[in-house]
Amino acid sequence: MSKNNITKLFPWFLSAGIAWTIGCIYNVYYGGELSWLRRMYEQKAAYASQIEKPHRIIFAAGSGVHYSINAEWMQKKLGVPVFNYGLQGDMGLNVITPLMLEQARKGDIIVLIPEYLMLMDKDGLGDGDGLFGSAPFGWAVGQPGLGNIPPKKFIEDTWLLGVTTLRAATKSTIDVIEKGRMTGYLSDPITEHGDPTKVKERTAKWWKLSFKEPVSPHSLKVIEQFRKDLEAKGAHLIVALPWVYANTDPKTVASLKKSADELSKIVPTIYNPENLNIQSDSTMFADTHYHLLPDARLVRSQELVDQLKPFLAEYIKQPELQTSK
Repeated sequence: MSKNNITKLFPWFLSAGIAWTIGCIYNVYYGGELSWLRRMYEQKAAYASQIEKPHRIIFAAGSGVHYSINAEWMQKKLGVPVFNYGLQGDMGLNVITPLMLEQARKGDIIVLIPEYLMLMDKDGLGDGDGLFGSAPFGWAVGQPGLGNIPPKKFIEDTWLLGVTTLRAATKSTIDVIEKGRMTGYLSDPITEHGDPTKVKERTAKWWKLSFKEPVSPHSLKVIEQFRKDLEAKGAHLIVALPWVYANTDPKTVASLKKSADELSKIVPTIYNPENLNIQSDSTMFADTHYHLLPDARLVRSQELVDQLKPFLAEYIKQPELQTSK
């Protein structure tokens, strides 16, 4: 290519670079959904670090944790610090587990409640495309490459950091005009316990989920290694099956039963053996098959309190937790 041709293309490269930079600032730092996820993660990390008492109970995984428990209420019931570290399930276990390992301290009890798409994921990178994938979040929190992302996917997803969709830009523009600020799905404030402060409600018609496969070998491997890494730090791991609005057809039940059985072989796993945590009442759910309305969160939280008491009696050496109400 001649020097003249390169000179002619320079303005185009400059314009493209400026546009990409503006898109990146919007997506990562202010306005885009990734920016709200980053902010929520940073807020939760700050709140969790302020808990000085030992033996924190930290509930972790995706939004199915964030919108399904009441950590403040559980703390009152158990008498030990409880924190809601639910983030975004699309990031995958490859990203969630190192983030939680980084936060864990000696004496902590990490309760991992992965959504089934996360458990059944073949490579641990989640089903998130574009800005909800693993690579963009790693860049957003200053840890590029988080999750051992394959080079090709890493490059493709990194490029998308500076790409803004017309839909997202339009929404943000309308927000500024109507509300005076940009908002997003995860932009609502959170409490000091990491709990959400706003309720998302579904307007579309409900249908029940079905599952054809159990937990993947990769997810089992990641969870087992996560347990070993936590134990090396003096912390503990418990896995809980999520509450989910789903079918009770033979294939779904068999898949979830096998998942429970396989998980139980490598880590303490808690769930209701009678229904495998499959729920049939859609009125308990908010906007997704995993997110619960406030009253249902209390019911779910009470179930978790009851299931956790024997472990707390062992790990924290407080036998009274086994019978306390």
